[in-house]
Amino acid sequence: MKLLSTFKSELNRLFVFELEDSNKIEAVFYRGDTLCISTQVGCAIRCPFCLSGSAGLVRNLTYEEILAQYYLLREHLPIKRIAVAGIGEPLMNYSHVIRAFWKFKEEGLKVSFYTTGFPHIHLRELIHIPHNGLTISIHSTKAEKRRKLIPHGGDLNALIDMLREELPRMSKRKRKKVSLAYLLLKGVNDSYEDLEEFAKLVRDLGVSATLLYYNSTGFFETMSKSEYEERFLYLRGYGIRVSLSTRFRKDSLGGCGTLVINRC
Repeated sequence: MKLLSTFKSELNRLFVFELEDSNKIEAVFYRGDTLCISTQVGCAIRCPFCLSGSAGLVRNLTYEEILAQYYLLREHLPIKRIAVAGIGEPLMNYSHVIRAFWKFKEEGLKVSFYTTGFPHIHLRELIHIPHNGLTISIHSTKAEKRRKLIPHGGDLNALIDMLREELPRMSKRKRKKVSLAYLLLKGVNDSYEDLEEFAKLVRDLGVSATLLYYNSTGFFETMSKSEYEERFLYLRGYGIRVSLSTRFRKDSLGGCGTLVINRC
């Protein structure tokens, strides 16, 4: 595995790695201390708003390939955090991902995860390990609508039932590190009725919410800044903790949903 190319914007630095079989993956350094890494070549979830799964799943990364993204860059960047949020669904490559997690912890790194929560059996374990943040994609509380947005992300009701079982077993401090993500898509899931149901679910589960901004990939209409902020304030009105997409995650280079496997 080797570093093939580097791209840089005012906010992010994107790295393209070439694997031994000539496949390519991407990682992003952002926020001045965080490396967002990939876990698969491509992605089987095939979310219509995300470029990472546009070509489907090619293969899982090995334990060594997951770690190499960090090892090839650590001498050049002040990496203190790992975000397992790049190309791929980490729970679909769980054995290699969890092994890499413990190695990252040995290196003194803080590790957070971004996942659809599928397969649910692996999420049951992931919730309880000493991570530094776990964000689970919901995007809709309506099962059929979520299935269209996350086509191969498992059954929504089964996911919620599992969370209702596992979350009460966690301390309040640990539960604060769990967040449900909601990607706002104009005319799709942005109605106040949709958001009300999402807010009630977040409040009921006792977790926080992450309201994601859609980085245009050409398939949906992007909301205006004022529309995005209005929805944020609406959710806040339900007394839940809500975070917005940071400027790093909205950046045109390496922002959420924009990573691909054939940039070079």
